[in-house]
Amino acid sequence: MDVYLEGKKVRLDPTRALGKGGEADVFDLGDGRALKVFKPPEHPDYQGLPEEQAAARARLDEHQRKLPAFPKALPARVVVPRTLATDRRGRVVLGYAMSKLESVEPLRRFSDPAFRRAGATSARVVELLRGLHRTLEAVHGCGVVVGDFNDLNVLVSGVDAYLIDADSFQFGGFLSAVFTERFLDPLRLIGTVAAALSPGRPASPDSDWYAFAVALMQSLLCVGPYGGVHRLAPPTPRATPAARVLQRLTVFHQDVQYPKPALPLATLPDELLHQLHRVFVEDARGPFPPRLLEALRFTVCASCGVEHGRLACPTCSPHAAAAATPVTSVRGEVSATRLFSTRGVLVHACAEDGVLRWLYHEDGAYRREDGRPVLHGPLDPSLHWALQGESTLVGRGGELAVLSAGRAPERLGVDAPEGRPAFAANARHRYWAHAGGLWRDGALGTERIGEVLQGQTRLFVGPRFGLGFHRAGNLRGAFVFDATRAGIKDGLALPWPAGRLVDVDCLFEGQNAWLFLAEESNGRTVHHCVVVGADGTVRASAHAEVGDGSWLGTLRGKCAVGDVLFAATDGGLTRVELRQGRLEAVRDFPDAESFVDSDCRLFMTRSGLTAVRRQDITGLCMA
Repeated sequence: MDVYLEGKKVRLDPTRALGKGGEADVFDLGDGRALKVFKPPEHPDYQGLPEEQAAARARLDEHQRKLPAFPKALPARVVVPRTLATDRRGRVVLGYAMSKLESVEPLRRFSDPAFRRAGATSARVVELLRGLHRTLEAVHGCGVVVGDFNDLNVLVSGVDAYLIDADSFQFGGFLSAVFTERFLDPLRLIGTVAAALSPGRPASPDSDWYAFAVALMQSLLCVGPYGGVHRLAPPTPRATPAARVLQRLTVFHQDVQYPKPALPLATLPDELLHQLHRVFVEDARGPFPPRLLEALRFTVCASCGVEHGRLACPTCSPHAAAAATPVTSVRGEVSATRLFSTRGVLVHACAEDGVLRWLYHEDGAYRREDGRPVLHGPLDPSLHWALQGESTLVGRGGELAVLSAGRAPERLGVDAPEGRPAFAANARHRYWAHAGGLWRDGALGTERIGEVLQGQTRLFVGPRFGLGFHRAGNLRGAFVFDATRAGIKDGLALPWPAGRLVDVDCLFEGQNAWLFLAEESNGRTVHHCVVVGADGTVRASAHAEVGDGSWLGTLRGKCAVGDVLFAATDGGLTRVELRQGRLEAVRDFPDAESFVDSDCRLFMTRSGLTAVRRQDITGLCMA
């Protein structure tokens, strides 16, 4: 497809792709602008999906009329179309150029407990929410409705929050046809029975403010109104996600188990909690009261480290001991032994040849498992880590530093797809993507072991082999490579999701790589698990909706042993087995509930299954 901007043909270079959404691809123009190109019906992401192809055709048709009529005076923190992109004759609108934002994170990251404990403070969240409130108020003052207000359509730079995807805004006679289920106002629904949620009423300022309240709750507590798991005693069935919304079975309901990784409700002031209850349970609408945000102040408990907006910490007594729990505990079939605890926070962990290694932050420094500091400074959520023996790898943007005791830091340039530096390590080698190559450190120096798509490659590695992939523009591909030999095997036929990837994780065991993908598509978040062999064959795959209570309802908290996967949930542990091309949950260990949660990290070490949580490491033994 040829795209023209201001009469000049634009080359859609996949290596300059900035992101991929469900409806469009975005490219860096190199002049401070970004180009958003709508996916046509024949786009590879829509192959074999006739409903998606028809929706793409309808969107393009409406954009021919809607974008030329776009409002001109929206607030500065709305990324609006600046110049329309067209076909050669200038008759068909194919997309638009807009200002490019630098060093941004989607608002969704602030609802991730791991991102929050890595240094994204509640004070920063409050400041960006105050600005977002003012922006939304100003948008409504222009007679415009956001419509699909969600945490992926808000990008954060510092404490500034920007609204993007303005082409889906509602104004004049153009209604907003897209929505995201987690942010969909229940008052837009028609009827009382539904298998899936779909609006029957148009968006409005009230529905925008409902979505703002969802974003606020998620960003402050790391859980939305319909998070957690609805639990009833058998044989009463668990309510479906749609039924929970229709019945207002929120996290405030007594039959909903509040998720363990989330911050306690009691960390917020009573008046703010009451307002959230009014919105999500009592169906109150209207602008969110700005005074609740202006008055909100957070402090950090000196005893337990929890941030709270109250006069006193709601989760502990002021002088509680740091290690109040016993060293060894037994719950039914599960015994647990605490191996390590910190007053700070555990940042990263890995297992090398059965030996657990970890990095934690305490007393103003990042420290290794023996307590030695490797980097001084406050917690910084923009840092990415890997551990290799005594060395610590830390990356940010396009830079990677290798920190080793007694030696000056080694610095390398790396690609950074969507701001995340592309590097990985096992016990023997370091690997990174840079300038179109896949590199490995070797006995004789740096080795180039293969060609990859420059600036777009995600990279993971295990003891025996590694896995990489890219999704940029019309291109998508994956490859495997041997951990010790040169060369890659590309062209893998993975069951790619068509929507926007919002999170990725991968773990290795023997000849298997367990790839986990979180996809935002058609207003829903879906998790995928793909088991890839060292030869590149797909051995099994599965998918589940986020938060459904299953082993795949969360992305992390998993550990593989042979063809067996252990998955941590808020209800304990689940054993999943790979059987004849299928992934089957075969046994639950509810007695492990006290020792794990859906946000912990699991590792198989020489001493057995080990759980790494926010402030402690625990060895588990199951009968």
